[in-house]
Amino acid sequence: MLVIGKTTDAYLREGIAIYTKRLQHYISFEIKEIPDVRNAGSLTHAELKAQEGRLILRQLGPNDDLLLLDENGSQFSSEEWAGYLGKKLCYTTRSLVFAVGGAFGFSEDIVQRATGKISLSRMTFSHQMARLIFAEQLYRACTIIKGESYHHP
Repeated sequence: MLVIGKTTDAYLREGIAIYTKRLQHYISFEIKEIPDVRNAGSLTHAELKAQEGRLILRQLGPNDDLLLLDENGSQFSSEEWAGYLGKKLCYTTRSLVFAVGGAFGFSEDIVQRATGKISLSRMTFSHQMARLIFAEQLYRACTIIKGESYHHP
């Protein structure tokens, strides 16, 4: 997962670490923090998104399957998400890369590069909170795919 900026709150870092460790049992998963853009306060929202977009693009390989965590993306139940993820994992040889953008979303070049957008909820979460929620939902999907008892419908 690619994220803009550091996760600053200790409780979020701890939760993310728990699910990252759990995920290692199922898939190769890592979070790569891209440093915040310098002097971001002097940039317009569009300029900031463009710079963040360039930073994200530098992290991608030509065959990476980029999926954006975006409030305007597709919404899934946990079971639907597990089905979607399971198909992606079975039918692609490409690496799945999930991206959490900055406070103002993604630049148009990132949106064009992506193969899809996923929404965690109709509610809005902080970008740091979204990291933990996504890690937990990714773990939950893996347990659903494996038929394990973590998820109770």
